[in-house]
Amino acid sequence: MVRKLSVWITLWLICSVSFPARSQAPTISEFDRQRAQQMLKAVQEEVHKHYYDPKFHGVDLAKEFAEAKQRIEKVNTMNMALSNIAAALDSLDDSHTFFLPPSHPIHLEYGWQYQMIGDRCFVTQVRSGSDAAAKGLKPGDQLLTINAIAPTRDTTWKIQYMYSALRPQPNLRLVLQDQAGQQRTVDVTSRIRETKRVTDLTNGADFWNIIREMEAYDHNVRTRFVEYGDDLIIMRLAEFAYTPGEVSELMGKVRKHKALILDLRGNPGGAVETLEFVAGDLFSKDVKIADRVGRKESKAIMTRGSHDLFTGKLIVLVDSRSASAAEILSRLVQIEKRGIVLGDRSSGSVMEAKHYDEQMGADVKVFYGVSITDANLIMSDGKSLEHVGVTPDELILPTAADLAANRDPVLARAAELAGVHISAVDVGKVFPYEWPPD
Repeated sequence: MVRKLSVWITLWLICSVSFPARSQAPTISEFDRQRAQQMLKAVQEEVHKHYYDPKFHGVDLAKEFAEAKQRIEKVNTMNMALSNIAAALDSLDDSHTFFLPPSHPIHLEYGWQYQMIGDRCFVTQVRSGSDAAAKGLKPGDQLLTINAIAPTRDTTWKIQYMYSALRPQPNLRLVLQDQAGQQRTVDVTSRIRETKRVTDLTNGADFWNIIREMEAYDHNVRTRFVEYGDDLIIMRLAEFAYTPGEVSELMGKVRKHKALILDLRGNPGGAVETLEFVAGDLFSKDVKIADRVGRKESKAIMTRGSHDLFTGKLIVLVDSRSASAAEILSRLVQIEKRGIVLGDRSSGSVMEAKHYDEQMGADVKVFYGVSITDANLIMSDGKSLEHVGVTPDELILPTAADLAANRDPVLARAAELAGVHISAVDVGKVFPYEWPPD
């Protein structure tokens, strides 16, 4: 559960000086190699200082970083050097401890989306006009491999991390299987948009480009509502990133309804405080959310809020991309028998972490960082959700045919339990997918 640091995120968006993608700079300079070694050293120091388990789960972290240092001396590209920093942290097998590399001076729009559904990976969205659409990718295609890597529940997030942050690839080779069971190999080319290596905030064009990007992000993660009279309200909460006052305003829209479907599918988590107040407005008494077990102390995380805002029927939806705070709230609903959870098993990415921002350079600065887990979270049943996730009370997995037809059987079932009949086709149109602007 990441403690959001808005200042750090803003710096990341507007001040980073980037290293070229592999396709643009095939050979690493000695200057950049030294920079990568400096990053590795800084990341190692931060982890040793802040990681919640001083024994590092028995991992010889000093050895892992020493080996990463040796590998960086031999790599040919900056992307591979950065990948070795990430690999050293990956040895901890911790969902919230990872490297945040400098951003690249290019933005790749792959034009398609995919996710795990059950134990299989499917194409879920294809952007009109993209090379992916031209090559015949369709929602409902099963994704067997990406560049010869098979996506699984353990590897999918690593694949996405690698190709979005560490080593963006203009071309991806996919092996797909259609609904009839026929396999095919497709080479998909991304759309490349070059960005500036140095952002000058005194330049009006640069400044307003940043503002537009932030507005587009805010639009895509806004909370969305659909009401069916007084009987039902559906709230899609995209992330936990609201102040107590904003939570009160959101939950105020729910109060008059007999049932709430809280859609946390795709929700990656967010701020602890937001979780405390959202949970507080769903329970009529003080409830312990979890115990925060840090390096030096353990402290209970409790609900906060009005405790009487919404007392109606509660149905929570999760999927394989529901993470962190979304998983904790879902499991809390189960433990306290407050409602029912539907959908797919969640991601099992449940720790508490803090981002540490780093920089190097004098006149021209390079910004990077590291996310470090500073506490494990133990639910009131004595168990951690890390690498486990939340198992829904009803496991409902969209089929390939559902994805192809844009049907949402999970939301349709939730509405049925709330006493409102809506077809899977109709609810599939309730929250249409929105691509980021060009």
